[in-house]
Amino acid sequence: MDPNGEKWLKEFGDFSRFYVAGRGNGANIAYNTRVMAMDVDLSPLSISGIVLNQPMFSGNRRTKSELKYACDELCPLPVWDLFWELALPKGANKDHKYCNPMKDPTIINKISKLGRCLVIGFSMDPMIDRQQEFVTMLINGGAKVEAHFDVGFHGIDLIDTKRASYIVYLLKNFVS
Repeated sequence: MDPNGEKWLKEFGDFSRFYVAGRGNGANIAYNTRVMAMDVDLSPLSISGIVLNQPMFSGNRRTKSELKYACDELCPLPVWDLFWELALPKGANKDHKYCNPMKDPTIINKISKLGRCLVIGFSMDPMIDRQQEFVTMLINGGAKVEAHFDVGFHGIDLIDTKRASYIVYLLKNFVS
């Protein structure tokens, strides 16, 4: 390990074009990381935006898609609820900002500073309604948003190589 920095990154990395990205719950982490990073000087790193592939947003109020796909074969709604119960701070409910960014009053004035945002979702994902609501929140807040919603289910890119390739295609076009 070089104490002066990784040679490969120093020679080939572009610290002015960095994106925070994640898939599923990692997309939630990526989004919340970006929000927290807005209050920190990361020089020489400059975050250009976020890439959220099938973010796992939720909330106290059930959406139509959550109810419609409550018996999702990959992960039924009671399992999502348990995940959130285990992941959120003790005493928090699913309208906590980590779970439901649409309920975070502190983000409204920061949305336009997120940078470019790519949001990817699939129509049979129990969280599709929340993903689309999130995109609307970003647009209304002045963020530069590119959203792609296609037919499929949560995690389809893990088993369908064509969908995985499509997501890589979207990513390459978005960051170039």
